[in-house]
Amino acid sequence: MTGQEISLAVIGGSGLYNLDGLEVTDHHAVTTPWGEPSDKIIEGRLGGVRMLFLPRHGIGHRIPPSDLNFRANIAALKMLGATDVLSISACGSFKNELAPGTFVVVDQFIDRTRGRVSSFFGPGLVAHVSMAHPVCSGLSARVFAACEATNIKVQMGGTYLAMEGPQFSSLAESKLYRSWGCDVIGMTNMPEAKLAREAELPYASLAMVTDYDCWHEEEDNVEVANVLQVLSDNADKAREMLKALVPTVGPARTPSPDGIESVLDFAIITAPDHRDPAMVEQLKPIAGRVLG
Repeated sequence: MTGQEISLAVIGGSGLYNLDGLEVTDHHAVTTPWGEPSDKIIEGRLGGVRMLFLPRHGIGHRIPPSDLNFRANIAALKMLGATDVLSISACGSFKNELAPGTFVVVDQFIDRTRGRVSSFFGPGLVAHVSMAHPVCSGLSARVFAACEATNIKVQMGGTYLAMEGPQFSSLAESKLYRSWGCDVIGMTNMPEAKLAREAELPYASLAMVTDYDCWHEEEDNVEVANVLQVLSDNADKAREMLKALVPTVGPARTPSPDGIESVLDFAIITAPDHRDPAMVEQLKPIAGRVLG
C-alpha cells in the first residue's frame, strides 16, 4: 500500500469540517447493507489531502449514543474509500491532571456498553480479530504530535471506559472506574473501534476532556451547560489540531505499522463451503478483499 493516496475520515462533532482552507467537494448520502449512517458524509480537500467528515450524532446532535448505527457509520466510510479513521469525542476525566480542556490520545478501551451490535460478522460467517492493541500506533503518534504543535495540553496514551448512556455515571460507578485505573469515560468509542478493526481501517481516538465525571469532591457534578461551554472551546482546539495533522499524514499514505490493513487474512473461521451466501454478499463492502 506504499504510495496509496490517503483518505482521512474524521468522526466527530458537526462543526469539525469548518476548517480554514478546506475545499468541500461533495456531500454523500450513503446506504449500506446495515442501513444509513448518522448523516451525509462531507468530502473535501485540505492541503491536497482527501478528507471525509461524519457528524457522529447527525447535524444538530439528533441521535443519542446508544442509538447510533455504528456499523453503518464505519461501513459508509469504508465504501467511500476511507483509508484511516480519526475519532474525536468528548469525555469525562478520572484523574486530577486531566482537567477540562485536556486532550487524551487513547490507546486502550474497557467496553461497558450493553446491547450494541459490535461486529459485522455473525451466524453464517464467523470472524475473530484481535483487539489487544485497538488503535493504530502510527496515526495516534501523528495526532499526538499535531496536538503538541498547536500547544494543546495532551496526554499520549490512556484507557477509555465506554459506558452506555445517555445518563452520566452514578457516584459509585465513577469511583469504581477510577479504581480500575481508567483515564477517561465516554459513550461512543465502542463498538466504533471494534468495527473499524474488522473493516481493516487504522483507527485513532482523540478524547477531549469536558468534566471530571462525578468522583471529584471539589468539582460540581456533571452539568450539560458546563459541558457545552468546554465542548465549544475544545472544538476550536480540535480544528487547529486537524490543520496541523493533515500535512503529516498525506497526500501519500503511510501504511499502519501494526498491519491493520490485513487483519482479516487469518480472522475468518467459517470454511468457504459453509459460508452463508447472503452474509458473504452483505460483507463484501467490508471484507471483499478476502471474500473474493
